[in-house]
Amino acid sequence: MKYAYIIDNVQESENVNTIAFSSDDDIKPGQFIMAWVPGINEIPLSFSSINKIKKITVKIYGEASEHVAHLKRGDYLYYSGPYGKPFTIVPGKKLLIGAGTGIAPLIPIIDGNTYGIISGKSKKDIIFENHFKDRLKIVTDDGSCGMKGYVTTALKTVDLDKFDMLYVCGPEIMLKSVFDYIKNINVNAQFSLERSMKCGIGLCDSCSINGYQVCTDGPVFSVDQLKNMDEFGRTKLQYSGKRVYF
Repeated sequence: MKYAYIIDNVQESENVNTIAFSSDDDIKPGQFIMAWVPGINEIPLSFSSINKIKKITVKIYGEASEHVAHLKRGDYLYYSGPYGKPFTIVPGKKLLIGAGTGIAPLIPIIDGNTYGIISGKSKKDIIFENHFKDRLKIVTDDGSCGMKGYVTTALKTVDLDKFDMLYVCGPEIMLKSVFDYIKNINVNAQFSLERSMKCGIGLCDSCSINGYQVCTDGPVFSVDQLKNMDEFGRTKLQYSGKRVYF
């Protein structure tokens, strides 16, 4: 178990905060840590910055995430990791596609030849749009920010042939919609899956999908890998171990 000293906490939206801390860990884009809240739980958190000053962006969805999201300067973050297979960064033109806080792990990929699509239910779900300047399309379910519709609404306005790689992160239903849109065309893409995790090291099986462990075999998967996963976008395990359907 490691610990880091919190040096900043920025509220991105009503229920999303970015925590900054100093660490010498060598982090690759797409990797994550298991943040430990003593007496409560461990939760997986991805990096929105991988420089000397590391940043994790936290959406409040339970007691442990609420605790981490409200850490103050001078508090300590306890964690293990980094874990997971990172994105493979390619040269050339890149398109980042993120829904809600799913855009956060994609931020470290941004360079001068990167474009983005950010989607959300409404304007309050859109974060990090300033990182893209004028190379961004925003889409919301209710049309309160950007175009009205879903992520595929924005994809239909983009010439995907011009991109050397697509990087996608967000809720699995959104990932499945992007996958279905591109699976039969010649597009290179990497998807970061979000599933319930208890250990981060492939022991608990809570993040399994078709025999893969998202924490160790992923969280990043290729289009070809997803084509062989009939559970993708269809069924998953809850934290209790109960299998549910999307």
